[in-house]
Amino acid sequence: MQIRDNVSLKPFNTFGIDAMARYFLPITNHQSLITLQSLITNHQSLILGGGSNLLFTRDFDGLVIHNQLKGMEVVRTTAEHVWVKVAAGEVWHAFVEYCLEHDFAGVENLALIPGYVGASPMQNIGAYGVEVKEVIEEVEAWHLREGYSRTFSNEECGFGYRESVFKRELKGIFLITSVTFRLNKVPLYHLEYGAIRQELERMGVVEPTIRSVADAVIRIRQSKLPDPRKIGNAGSFFKNPEVPSAQYESLKALYPELPGYPQASGRVKLAAGWLIEKAGWKGVHRGEAGVHDKQALVLVNLGNATGKEIWQLSEEILRSVQQQFGVLLEREVNIV
Repeated sequence: MQIRDNVSLKPFNTFGIDAMARYFLPITNHQSLITLQSLITNHQSLILGGGSNLLFTRDFDGLVIHNQLKGMEVVRTTAEHVWVKVAAGEVWHAFVEYCLEHDFAGVENLALIPGYVGASPMQNIGAYGVEVKEVIEEVEAWHLREGYSRTFSNEECGFGYRESVFKRELKGIFLITSVTFRLNKVPLYHLEYGAIRQELERMGVVEPTIRSVADAVIRIRQSKLPDPRKIGNAGSFFKNPEVPSAQYESLKALYPELPGYPQASGRVKLAAGWLIEKAGWKGVHRGEAGVHDKQALVLVNLGNATGKEIWQLSEEILRSVQQQFGVLLEREVNIV
């Protein structure tokens, strides 16, 4: 393994923050994992994938482990399902494209989400009415300090809204090495969320396919979200909050246009982007840190903003939304 000293992390995070890693180590194979055990005891460590859900507010005075494990293979099939095992260092959208090419259904609504496959169970990524937990069979992960591999069932992953055990109690303890997905041979379409059906109509699609659904999602995302290669961002910066139904009704009386999505728990999920925009933040800049002018849920680096400047902007937004609506937003992005 080649440990590098004093490495800029700017190419490794989609915000484009120029933080430094004291030590940087790519993980490319099983032997790298075995050797890694001896290094972990001597350094504070940070696991890094695509860097698409991360904000560096400081340099990292420790060991950054960059997951570069590769590989995709079909491991099981039945009349209804196919199981695909994907290494954690694969690009998420490349995996979606692989599924589309082979007519494997289940992840088409998750097209164009940035990042690596290894982050998908950690974050329980989701979009347009689908969460990745719905198609995850199991997750393999490596215990960093004790040097062994463990397989987690879907239930053992403890999935929640944009979270899992890997983001909570097991954070920094296990490095995800692969994810096995159970996909459908016959599609079950989710078209009602986020104007997918309307986009399909604009595309002239009468009978949807997983490819046309993915294309519709891509068109919607590209119309609202900035390309990280052009404008630094991490996608949705805040989670959509859930509130008691009574609080939702009170807010609805004041703001009749307030969107709300009833949950099985009896609570109501609100659109964080709507709250932020209504509070007047859409398109606002603080130096080179800003709120995207097409989607208020997205914070952007307009040039050379620091992570601290973006974090401070998020603090202002949190206070403003809580003051106006009595709703406390929570960051979806991981802060370092």
